[in-house]
Amino acid sequence: MFTKKKTKKIPDGFTAADIKTESSICTGETTIGFYNRKTGSLAYAELVRSSEDIKTFYLKYGVDVTEDMQ
Repeated sequence: MFTKKKTKKIPDGFTAADIKTESSICTGETTIGFYNRKTGSLAYAELVRSSEDIKTFYLKYGVDVTEDMQ
């Protein structure tokens, strides 16, 4: 009946501080993921359609949403 949502482990080499959003200049699409400083791109990126998607991404990896969004 009730299922506990499992949180994923933050990928190796990343921390909660590496979570960033990027918006495309051309299309305006926003993505969220872990920012890779070496390549300058997002790893494990997902499309964002609303602020709820951002909260879901944080919760998926067990990161307190209010902690990084201040």
